[in-house]
Amino acid sequence: MMNLMKKGSPPWNLAPRTNQSFSPWDSSCRKRQPTCESSKDPVQPLAIRHVRSWSNIPFITVPLSRAHGKSFAHRSELKHAKRIVVKLGSAVVTRGDECGLALGRLASIVEQVSVLQNQGREMMLVTSGAVAFGRQRLRHEILLSQSVRQALHSGQNQLKEMAIPVLEARACAAAGQSGLMALYEAMFTQYSICAAQILVTNLDFHDEQKRRNLNGTLHELLRMNIVPIINTNDAVVPPAEPNSDLQGVISVKDNDSLAARLAVEMKTDLLIVLSDVEGLFDSPPGSDDAKLIDIFYPGDQQSVTFGTKSRVGLGGMEAKVKAALWALQGGTSVVIANGTHPKVSGHVITDIVEGKKVGTFFSEVKPAGPTVEQQGEMARSGGRMLATLEPEQRAEIIHHLADLLTDQRDAILLANKKDLEEAEGRLAAPLLKRLSLSTSKLNSLAIGLRQIAASSQDSVGRVLRRTRIAKNLELEQVTVPIGVLLVIFESRPDCLPQVAALAIASGNGLLLKGGKEAAHSNRILHLLTQEALSIHGVKEAVQLVNTREEVEDLCRLDKIIDLIIPRGSSQLVRDIQKAAKGIPVMGHSEGICHMYVDSEANVDKATRLVRDSKCEYPAACNALETLLIHRDLLRTPLFDQIIDMLRVEQVKIHAGPKFASYLTFSPSEVKSLRTEYGDLELCIEVVDSIQEAIDHIHKYGSSHTDVIVTENEKTAEFFLHHVDSACVFWNASTRFSDGYRFGLGAEVGISTSRIHARGPVGLEGLLTTKWLLRGQDHVVSDFSEHGSLKYLHENLPVPQRNSN
Repeated sequence: MMNLMKKGSPPWNLAPRTNQSFSPWDSSCRKRQPTCESSKDPVQPLAIRHVRSWSNIPFITVPLSRAHGKSFAHRSELKHAKRIVVKLGSAVVTRGDECGLALGRLASIVEQVSVLQNQGREMMLVTSGAVAFGRQRLRHEILLSQSVRQALHSGQNQLKEMAIPVLEARACAAAGQSGLMALYEAMFTQYSICAAQILVTNLDFHDEQKRRNLNGTLHELLRMNIVPIINTNDAVVPPAEPNSDLQGVISVKDNDSLAARLAVEMKTDLLIVLSDVEGLFDSPPGSDDAKLIDIFYPGDQQSVTFGTKSRVGLGGMEAKVKAALWALQGGTSVVIANGTHPKVSGHVITDIVEGKKVGTFFSEVKPAGPTVEQQGEMARSGGRMLATLEPEQRAEIIHHLADLLTDQRDAILLANKKDLEEAEGRLAAPLLKRLSLSTSKLNSLAIGLRQIAASSQDSVGRVLRRTRIAKNLELEQVTVPIGVLLVIFESRPDCLPQVAALAIASGNGLLLKGGKEAAHSNRILHLLTQEALSIHGVKEAVQLVNTREEVEDLCRLDKIIDLIIPRGSSQLVRDIQKAAKGIPVMGHSEGICHMYVDSEANVDKATRLVRDSKCEYPAACNALETLLIHRDLLRTPLFDQIIDMLRVEQVKIHAGPKFASYLTFSPSEVKSLRTEYGDLELCIEVVDSIQEAIDHIHKYGSSHTDVIVTENEKTAEFFLHHVDSACVFWNASTRFSDGYRFGLGAEVGISTSRIHARGPVGLEGLLTTKWLLRGQDHVVSDFSEHGSLKYLHENLPVPQRNSN
């Protein structure tokens, strides 16, 4: 949890505010107390014990200033927004019973606005709620008045049901506006922020002098670091004029027009319109085929069917879209999102500003290619077509891709050279090595792909089990593709053809998200993959995501993606596992591989195995990270030879606690025994027995790959059967934990989970099963106690797999 109120230091990381003479910090870096003009009393900061955790809302570190006049083209640019208007609709502000305010939602919104304000942004609120709040107060007053009169008149203590007259909206607004503003002031005070109320009518925009006065007031408040809270003066406004929205004056019948007009008038960077739906749908929300529109472009409204208005709002979605498009034309970016379910939408306002895929983003820049949602649909459709091909046809596609890797070698290496030149000085040496392609790598790739093609002959549609349920009722369990795979990989462009070949062999649709450092290499490899797919008309089955899609946003596409496979750093895998919402993730977050050198190990074997496991490719997930040495080997030629080899290879050694206790002068003691170094670093620890080694592996390992080095077969078998890891070896390097080396042709990753696939995941790991039942007018009632049929459940022979 973040400590927001550290003693002696400011509670906020404030970005410098441009063109502003007022600063909330004095020269000694102590927080100035903002003052309200009406009272001149300082706003008291909230006591530390009352500060809420905002650990999910990171502080901004990017410059906020930009030239106004053109809206942002992409969501990722929203983090640069400096001046922001947040419009709270009636459905957001009011409770479900339409009487009173939704205090929990308002508290969350105020919290988020406060965070953004204290980051150095200029926040404005356009709010509804005065009528609802006033209705609650007036109903209470009427009930109280009627109960007193009834009690005096009848003399009875028990009250009968009392009818409450219909309350006029302007009267409700008059009674509720002061209470609404008092509530906002109390909430903002908790974050040491001052708020100011501004009530407007049509005339304030129609009359030029009043419009200039309003503009000046708002600018002055923003300059003083105060949050203006704007509402229509519902107590005095006349009925709205028909079709007057945004025609130079606002229509007070809905605050969407007001928010849009203010946003443009104040040269705002971003307008966030919060409603009771997730955003704009292509058909009325709740209908079977309704899909949320991620990005909306001017001119798209013809393809949208608008539904009914919200339970309390006056504007409706059509009014919101009109207002949004008007604001967009005026140079303000707009997002419409759901503000009624904080538990579902989370920190919706700050998420939008961070560029996350929340709600509907309005943009004037239409991308040349398809959206990632459209790519996902294409991958699903193409994958289903791929699965219906004959095994020989899928194999032919993979063989053709293998040929293209060698035939187009020069073009591939040229693209890779561009990536390496652009990455020089930005990437560490191990990552540059991963990024680099060579003739030998391409040849190895081609060989691996041909292995996949050979093994794919009997993959999809293979019968695993046959059962005769009853006479003429037979059941089969057959292999089928998982569906649409999302593979996210860093640095390694050779991953693309490997994963593509496995997806083709297993009949899966595939979305690929590569690192930007390999953009040129990935582009040409994807084009070659699509060229190979084209020979059987399934070009769209493999899609490369080239949009500015964030990984976290991709992980939310649970209606499109069936399985996520991350390939990259342990941090990447952890981030994806955390971000995935309802989508299974196959992989491992860490590769903490162990090697136990037993007391009966061979000196030369042990040295050779340690060198290969640690030094051959230290950045790999199957590289050795912890070396366990039997206590009897200390101060022996075997131990000395291993240490000398590590020094020659320039491996930095960290001593485990027990190992350090045996040495007078030891290497630095390890900070954690659960560390994946990914470099020429190694932890050495001492154990007293094979059981202690196994216990250490289970406690500190990651269930990836663990090895025993010994000449004692009985000891080795004990280790192989008792270590609970995906890969367990005897007298072999940890680096053998690889799909190509296992003869799988390639792998989509190494899984340490215990569900579905485990270890290097090849073709078999990308298949699931379905059941096929063939009957002749069979019904379950015939198998009841008094029915005419009985279950047989006979096992039937399964067709033999193709040995080729």
